Amino acid sequence: MKLRHILTALALGLSALTATAAESLLIFAGAATVPPTTEAAKAFEQKTGVKVDVVFGGSGYVLSQMKLARQGDLYFPGSSDYMEVAKREGLVLPETEKIIVYVVPAINVQKGNPHNIKGLKDLLKPGLRVAIANPEGVCVGAYAVEIFEKELTKAEREQLKANIKNYTGSCEQTATAIQLKLADAVIGWRVFQYWDPERIETIPLPKEMIPRIGYIPIAIAKFSKQPKLAQQFIDFVTGKEGQAIYAKYHYFAEPEAAFKWIGAVKPVGGEYVVPKEWLDLRATVDPKKVTKQ
Repeated sequence: MKLRHILTALALGLSALTATAAESLLIFAGAATVPPTTEAAKAFEQKTGVKVDVVFGGSGYVLSQMKLARQGDLYFPGSSDYMEVAKREGLVLPETEKIIVYVVPAINVQKGNPHNIKGLKDLLKPGLRVAIANPEGVCVGAYAVEIFEKELTKAEREQLKANIKNYTGSCEQTATAIQLKLADAVIGWRVFQYWDPERIETIPLPKEMIPRIGYIPIAIAKFSKQPKLAQQFIDFVTGKEGQAIYAKYHYFAEPEAAFKWIGAVKPVGGEYVVPKEWLDLRATVDPKKVTKQ
């Protein structure tokens, strides 16, 4: 009898382990947090035994993927802009939305700033190779356009457009354009420098040129078949252990920290509608370089 009880207990234990191993989460994420989110997903896996698959890309593009596939447990865009779209279209559970970190737009250049770029209007220099994220589906591209529309005259915007050689398909590709010297400058996030400090340098924009700071939210997708497990992941990335991972890459945990870095209080989040002329610009950019990750 004793042996039978032991074998039964072992069988039940193996069954429980198999069930746990079979648990998994699918996250559709904007690429504004690739390094820390990749690390956080691995840490969550190690802590819980739950496999985490993350699909990274432009926030608008991964939202479309999630919508078409009608699957996914969490939506984790690169800014509020696409979370607003997701809520409006009923693709997430609004009551589950949490803010993970805050980000600030900036100019990113190659380490050492070989083209001596000191400000926004230096991007108009003839021959300079500029890249921005495709504003149709990537949050930081929309931020770039918002800055251009606010700060540059129509003539200056036309000068700038002549220098834009690449519309990248995600934040990760925008940073890569600098890493691989495919561009001399991009409008990206301040944190890109901390993704690869050996190859990327950040040039801050003056406080008056920053229209708003971004925040990176997360919410449970309406398609999730395991919302409790999805909530566990949200609790992890908003908790002490998860926040320490994002802090390692210099993301701001609170808006006040972003305001201090900028030197001014700014609006937080929101949704920017990109003017059609910037969407039409895609036709003038090498189509082989316009990718949707």
